[in-house]
Amino acid sequence: MYQYFNRQEAGKVLAEQLQSYAKNANTIVLALPRGGVPVAYEIAKSLSLPLDVFIVRKLGVPGFEELAFGAIASNEIMEFNKDVLNDCGLSQPAMDEVIRSERQELQRRELAYRGNRPFPVLKDKIIILVDDGIATGATMRVAIKALRQQHPAEIVIAVPVAALSTYDEMKRLANKIFCPLTPDHFYAVGSWYEHFDQTSDEEVFDLLHKNAMQK
Repeated sequence: MYQYFNRQEAGKVLAEQLQSYAKNANTIVLALPRGGVPVAYEIAKSLSLPLDVFIVRKLGVPGFEELAFGAIASNEIMEFNKDVLNDCGLSQPAMDEVIRSERQELQRRELAYRGNRPFPVLKDKIIILVDDGIATGATMRVAIKALRQQHPAEIVIAVPVAALSTYDEMKRLANKIFCPLTPDHFYAVGSWYEHFDQTSDEEVFDLLHKNAMQK
């Protein structure tokens, strides 16, 4: 079973596949924080492209937070996983509490990562949308739905690994997808990395700042 050494190596592998976008003035790399940022930084550095973040928060079932019943993006776009909601029998008040909490965290991260810097203009841009892997696809689905409202020219997904069934779904949602590993038996994103430490807010901020300084 092949594993990436870490997110940085995964980003370099993806960058090799994305060379046709190098130095394209109409292209931007958008990372889903936090884990997608180290991957996206290596892509942006290799291709000489600007890097920014698009913040989406998973809506986790209370007590089973890794199980997403949906996701929420910066501009209040939400997506729900009806199968999970049907299976877990979550009440409306419990859902509302999770949404309220994740909305607060989303706003905190916007301030921590971007500060007063405005969100980039995405109209007619090619967006390379990056995460460190895709399991259920809830986060990526809501990100694509929200970004489509910005009227980009293309949305290109770039991820190191995705569950095969989710990969097939993402192919239909994005204009293109680059994903070197699409295992049938997925388990979890972290299973495909030797080192899968949590990415900190400080690391996200530092990588965004380093990318900006390289321009």
